Amino acid sequence: MKLTTYGVDIAKRVFQIHWVVPETGEIQRKKLKRDDVMTFFHLQAPGRVVMEACGAAQHWARQLQPLGDTVQLIHPKFVRPFVMTNKNDAADAQAIWTAAQQPSMRFVPIKSEAAQAVLALHRIRSQLVKFRTMQMNQLRGLLGEFGIEFPGGREAGLAALRDHQLGTRTCVAARSLANANAGAATAGTE
Repeated sequence: MKLTTYGVDIAKRVFQIHWVVPETGEIQRKKLKRDDVMTFFHLQAPGRVVMEACGAAQHWARQLQPLGDTVQLIHPKFVRPFVMTNKNDAADAQAIWTAAQQPSMRFVPIKSEAAQAVLALHRIRSQLVKFRTMQMNQLRGLLGEFGIEFPGGREAGLAALRDHQLGTRTCVAARSLANANAGAATAGTE
C-alpha cells in the first residue's frame, strides 16, 4: 500500500490540507480549524505529512510523529516556485504537496524541544548584542554632535564615561545611558 502524502499549510487558526487518494487519484482538499488537526490525522492511516518550515511547523511535526506519520518540513523558498495561482491557503497546500513529490527535494530536519529552546536563546542573545551595539553607536554619534570624542569599543567607551574622561561637557544623560547599558549588558551575559 502506497502512503498518502498530505500537503499542510499552517496558519494561525485555519489549516489547509491537500492530498491525492493513492487508489483512485482523486484530489482532496480540506480546511480544518486548529483544534481539529490532530483529530483528522488520528482518523487517517499513517502517511507522509509535509509542511513548510515556518512558525509552529516544528511543534506540529513533533505532535504528528507519535501518530505514526512521517513528517517532513520544506524550506519556503523551495515551495514558492510551485504556487500556480494567487497566493492563498489552498494554493499553498497544493504547492507544498507538489514540492514534496520532487525526487531531489531537500528537507529541513525536525528539532527536539530542547534543541529549539537552545536556538531560541541564541537568537535572543544575538538580538541583545545587536541592540547593545546600536545603542553604543547611537551614543557615540550623539556625543559627537556635542564635539565629544567617544573612544571606540564598548568597554573603552563605558570606562571613559564612568571615569569622566570625556571632559566636563559630558552630559548627565550620557552617563545615565551608559549606566543603563552596562546593566543591560550584565543581564544579557548571565
